[in-house]
Amino acid sequence: MAKTGAAPAATVIFFTLGLVCLGEAAFAQQPDSAALRPDSSLSALKKLSIEQLMTFEVTSVSKRPERLAQTASAIQLITAQDIRRSGASSLPEALRLAANLQVAQVDSRQWAISARGFNGTTANKLLVLIDGRTVYTPLFSGVFWDVEEVPLADIDRIEVISGPGATLWGANAVNGVINVITKDAKDTQGLLLSGGGGSEQRGFGTVRYGGTLGSTVRARIYGRGFDRASTLLPSGQDAADGWHLWQGGFRMDWDAASVNRVTLQGDLYDGRIGQLTAGDVGVSGGNVVAKWSHPISEGSSLAAQLYYDRTHRHIPGTFGEDLDTYDVDVQHAARLGARQDVVWGLGYRLINDRVANSSMLAFLPPGVARQWFSGFVQDEIALVPNRLHVALGTKIEHNDYVGFEVQPSGRVNWRPSPSGTLWAAVSRALRSPSRIDRELFAPAQPPYFLAGGPGFHSEEELAYELGYRHQRGALALSVATFYSRYHGLRSVERATPTSPLVIGNGQDGESYGAEVTAQYWLTSRWHVHAGYTELRVHIWPNPGSTDTSRGASESHAPDRQFLLRSSVDLPGHLGLAAAFRAIDDITNQQVPAYAELNATLTWQPLSRLDLSLVGQNLLHSRHAEFGTPATRRSFERGVYGTIAWRF
Repeated sequence: MAKTGAAPAATVIFFTLGLVCLGEAAFAQQPDSAALRPDSSLSALKKLSIEQLMTFEVTSVSKRPERLAQTASAIQLITAQDIRRSGASSLPEALRLAANLQVAQVDSRQWAISARGFNGTTANKLLVLIDGRTVYTPLFSGVFWDVEEVPLADIDRIEVISGPGATLWGANAVNGVINVITKDAKDTQGLLLSGGGGSEQRGFGTVRYGGTLGSTVRARIYGRGFDRASTLLPSGQDAADGWHLWQGGFRMDWDAASVNRVTLQGDLYDGRIGQLTAGDVGVSGGNVVAKWSHPISEGSSLAAQLYYDRTHRHIPGTFGEDLDTYDVDVQHAARLGARQDVVWGLGYRLINDRVANSSMLAFLPPGVARQWFSGFVQDEIALVPNRLHVALGTKIEHNDYVGFEVQPSGRVNWRPSPSGTLWAAVSRALRSPSRIDRELFAPAQPPYFLAGGPGFHSEEELAYELGYRHQRGALALSVATFYSRYHGLRSVERATPTSPLVIGNGQDGESYGAEVTAQYWLTSRWHVHAGYTELRVHIWPNPGSTDTSRGASESHAPDRQFLLRSSVDLPGHLGLAAAFRAIDDITNQQVPAYAELNATLTWQPLSRLDLSLVGQNLLHSRHAEFGTPATRRSFERGVYGTIAWRF
């Protein structure tokens, strides 16, 4: 297959320029020219003091704002400034900045991303949210990372939790939660033009325009596209997996009154992905999200969210899928007296999944409709105000596979000193069955070699965590230790030597380790961030199980990894950032350990103009990160330049 060129990205840019022209006619400018400013959140971030930078608020742990330094969870924060300085060109690349994630590139467009082990191309124990919209597929309870192309310039922050979050977020929040939160429309006013290209990132561009609609509505529209080069086969030949995608979207924030706020946002995308032996893979889809929040009183608030998500994927000769997801959630938070904060909510989700089967594999029945009902409550009690807090909660879910399930947790947060926080947690989390567990058959007609397990039930985790945070002056330190016991992990069983393999729950396991991160501001211009993870995962068959893999197909993660980032502002409006990562080998895939370095040089000659030069994988001409020796792909050293102009 011939490599794709830069034409798809150029087409998107011309298309979105047309949207901008229409948007300029529709968006009325404020007399104070607020829409002509650069992103206000970026400008404000540069002016923050060291103390302010170390007291960010997060919402993913308790579904209410709380200081990062005082949360009872192993949470890390990726800021907009971190992403900008990293030179990342996609969401998975930006997630490399979180030391508590295992992030491995599989090929030109696929990634294996998880926390605390159990990583793989179909990793199923990590919940990913984008502005409250769950993006995992019920096909295998994981994420198709190739279509989660959030415009990085629109991201306000990414909150990354390692460890269970099921009490608040539900099934599949087993080993972690990634919550991507984009900027309000008021923070992206004016026109942004950005683009660039290079050796591996061959061409990319974004057009975004933000303005006002009346006195209470802020809005933005955007369009973007890219063209990415192929990776290399083990032989060194071109893998012909280059691909391109275009995406457009909008967001409107309406402060209807002092007591109401409404957000409406959505995206559309379409892309083509090359394959070595067949026609291009086609991906397309879109989503629309509506949010409403209403403060009832000083200590009480009500919020609701509704979204619709549609995805289409066609792999010639192998597989095709059309998935529609409808989701609605309502949440109420209230302060009870002087010492209790209660949050509770209800949710409903409906999916319609239709699969086009091939002779190689089939999902039977090919079309299904599935429903999820859920409710949760969490009560945080200040036993000693500002010193000792306890949070107790549970989530109750009902799904069409296994009926009712309960996922409770308890957390303790103790501040022995103003600079230190000690926390502990015990949680139960579940990974609900997916279509691949119960309804996958290969080949499509009997006799089957592999068959879904009609009795497959949820995988269960009991997690125990203990952590400490220290923040004083220019230093922030975090240590999180954990032990998790797993029951009923996925296995492949065979009743007799001639019977088909059947998917079951025949394995148990455990994982344990520690995550250490440190941040230090050497000066107001020089920031250093380091992270180290030590991890062990052991899986074994239960009595009566015929699975002898010992989890070799369920967890592909290194035992340890080390990340070091440095970012410094230089004279002459220059900035230099570097990110070094050292990743241990993945034993059960025979992936060798490797170390790599990315570096970004930025120059801002004008307040509205940014120029960057990015070098990726600078230590080796090529390296591999994931996959078996016969099929794994290698990634080459790359360089590209970018330009961003705001006016």
